[in-house]
Amino acid sequence: MKKFKNADAFRAAFPRTLPVMAGYEVLGFGFGLLLQSKGYSSWWAILMSLTIYAGSMQYVAVDLLSTGAGFLSTALMTFMINARHLFYGISMLEPYRDTGKVKPYIIFGLTDETYSLVCSGEVPDGVEKSAFYFWTSILNQSYWVTGSALGALFGTALAINTKGVDFSMTALFTVIFTDNFLNKNSRLPAIIGLCVSFVCLMIFGASNFLIPSMIFITIALMLFRNVLSKERRREHDQHNT
Repeated sequence: MKKFKNADAFRAAFPRTLPVMAGYEVLGFGFGLLLQSKGYSSWWAILMSLTIYAGSMQYVAVDLLSTGAGFLSTALMTFMINARHLFYGISMLEPYRDTGKVKPYIIFGLTDETYSLVCSGEVPDGVEKSAFYFWTSILNQSYWVTGSALGALFGTALAINTKGVDFSMTALFTVIFTDNFLNKNSRLPAIIGLCVSFVCLMIFGASNFLIPSMIFITIALMLFRNVLSKERRREHDQHNT
């Protein structure tokens, strides 16, 4: 891997991660607050955000830890919630190719929001792509870790009613989806996702629809791959004109 210019990559990545910072600081704060309310110290919140770094799964982990869930149920729940990353990973095989020594970390740091950022546009001119991906990933994780630590510390200092805080991840996904739906020229992926998820919800039920939805969404997107590629090229051309 070529030696990359950290300063240039940082300056390119930081402005793009600011919307994520606004969300992650708040959501991380909520996670730290919930975890502390279950009797865990602030160090647990920081450690989980450094090593697990799984957003919605960390919220679920609060309940799993507090209820003493078994290994099998925890593993199954984790797989169901994080199954979408299998599809993220496949789509990032080419962009993350030849990223050298930072590859293990940027694979680890590929959250929903980071995936959105690295897929939403080209790497800025003059910036090494591996450095850009690295700084995008590490900045986003730093926001999550900071928010988690602040939430846990705040919860330690003050007694706060945490009812409703666990809904914050759902709210974030709703906002991200709405913003993309309103600002993208092609709404076909969003429509496919909504329709397939609704059908799978009706067929498989609320507890089992996630994995079938991801599978059928992937199949549908592959079937419409040519249409989506043309839409993406047209959107990219409009952006550059």
